Amino acid sequence: MLIEGVFAAVTTPFYSDERIYFRKLEANMARYSRSLLAGMLVLGSTGEAVALDDVESRDVLRVAAEATAPEKVLVAGVARESVKGTVELAEAAAAFHYDAVLVRTPTYYAAQMTSAAVLNYFRSVADRSPLPVLLYNIPQCAPYDIPVEIVAELAQHPNIIGIKDSSGNMPKLKAQIEATRSAPRRTVTVTPVFEAVTGRMLAPRVETGSNFVSAGDLAGGAAVATQAPAAALKTRTKEVGFQVLTGSTARLLESLEAGAAGATLGFAACAPQACQEVYFAWKDHDIKLAQLKQERIAQPSQRIVGQLGIGGIKHACDFNGYYGGRCRAPQIPLTADKKAEIEALLAGIRN
Repeated sequence: MLIEGVFAAVTTPFYSDERIYFRKLEANMARYSRSLLAGMLVLGSTGEAVALDDVESRDVLRVAAEATAPEKVLVAGVARESVKGTVELAEAAAAFHYDAVLVRTPTYYAAQMTSAAVLNYFRSVADRSPLPVLLYNIPQCAPYDIPVEIVAELAQHPNIIGIKDSSGNMPKLKAQIEATRSAPRRTVTVTPVFEAVTGRMLAPRVETGSNFVSAGDLAGGAAVATQAPAAALKTRTKEVGFQVLTGSTARLLESLEAGAAGATLGFAACAPQACQEVYFAWKDHDIKLAQLKQERIAQPSQRIVGQLGIGGIKHACDFNGYYGGRCRAPQIPLTADKKAEIEALLAGIRN
């Protein structure tokens, strides 16, 4: 699977009584689908995945997928504290036609998470997952910083295709890129312009409201409404290696310059266009413009995402026309002063 470009780590909207607000989730996914994002991550850290039970997680994955345009790559956060639980959620994601799963290290039994245990966990999940696996390194939330040598070893697994590194540690990200250059390359299906072909693009879809009538029916005097034949999807192939994504908005341009395939960003949940502008300028080899676009979002993203956290991202979503809303307890609501600060930071980043 091609995992390239900028992905939004989307929020999970809640009612005031903390039930999931599925209509708002649908509206968010539909709006992201109209953006230039490469895709979306559902139930990552920004999606408050750890605050949802298994039934809720499956419902969120299903509703989000149903509301998303077929051409957007969908990644599902599926990590649980056991291999069994993680694989079961990965199987649910596959049933909803996700394209890959994101898996962090289990950390409750942190003292037992030796190198051997971590390797066994990720390999066991990858062996049984019906979808390609992305490793997830987020030491500020999960108290385990995956060593570069373990990333390099796991990159040899045929079903582990990349890593999202949210540590913000640039020397480590560069080391991961260098250490995984020798990983096996894979042949992936892409569009004629080398964009990802998703599972939902290939899945049969029921078309409604069609009035197509075949020539044979017309000649026989019968006018029966049938489905119009779907146009064949034109594809080609591309060779890709192990794909390293950054989770740091403030390090986006630096990561791309170092060889990262893209980024999965909490800040892209509230400001997808601003994040995309950095990526597109870099793709166009306009480094001066990319630097200007990077400077525009660096400080707001550090304050809103890095310091104010999920509550900050959700209020930023509300301010920019997405549905954020409240967080689940024990996270507490932002004060009016902090909300005003977020609004000031985003005054020039309305998208």
